[in-house]
This record gives sequence, structure tokens and C-alpha cells, in this order.
Amino acid sequence: MADYAGYLGNAYLWVKSAHVIFVIFWMAGMFMLPRYFVYHHAVIPGSPEDKLWIERERRLLCIIVNPAMIIAWIFGLMLAFNLGWEGGWLYAKVILILAFSGFHGWLSKLRKQFIAGQRPVTERRLRLLNEIPGIVIALAVILVIVRPF
Repeated sequence: MADYAGYLGNAYLWVKSAHVIFVIFWMAGMFMLPRYFVYHHAVIPGSPEDKLWIERERRLLCIIVNPAMIIAWIFGLMLAFNLGWEGGWLYAKVILILAFSGFHGWLSKLRKQFIAGQRPVTERRLRLLNEIPGIVIALAVILVIVRPF
């Protein structure tokens, strides 16, 4: 079945383009957020600098990361329904992105702990967490382009 044959018709490429654009925005924010936490980690809780990091993280999540994730999911689901949910690669991608969305939620929870003055994760672990978006995007691209199963 051709990708254009689904209910999206001629809008397919526009929806696909929008999906890729919002995935890029989401990934950019997800690369930034753990890095922000690395810098925030060393700051004294309650200090003026702490308040600046809290505001930066809030803006990143509320203005870029959360809306981009939601819109990427909407367009991604539109594409999946257009394809008729065919192919094991699609199910693997959905599972991967569900896990990544869970990681997104965990980072949001971690932000709340930073706001409360807690530092439950080491700086080194935060630096390692910064690699997760790169791994996820590499796997997602392979699943979509190569379609190994």
C-alpha cells in the first residue's frame, strides 16, 4: 500500500513534514533539559541562581518540550492510522516513543524535585542521561527508514 493511499491523501506529506518538525523541536528540548539539570545541580537551593534555573527549565518544558511532544504524537498517530498500523517496525517505534515519553515524564518529575531543593540524581548520571535522546532518535530513524521488520 502506498503511503498516500490512506485517509490523509494529498495531505500525507504535509502531516509527515509537520511530524518531523515537531520531533526535532521535542528532541532539541530533550537534549537541553538534562544539560540544564547538570548546571542546576551545582547551584545552592533557594539561591537567586536556583530561581533562574527553575524558570529556565519551566520555560523550556512549557514553551517547547511539552507542546512539541504532544503535537509530534498527534501527527505521528495520524501517520500510523494512515498506514493502517502495518509493519512490525511501526509497533517497535511506538513502544520506543512510549518509553521516551516516560523518560520525558520522569525528567518533569525530576524538575519538581529540583524545585524542592532536592538533588536525587548525581551530576554524572545527569550527564549520562543526556545521551538518551540521541540513542532514541537514532533507533527511531532506523526503524522508519530501514523498516527492519
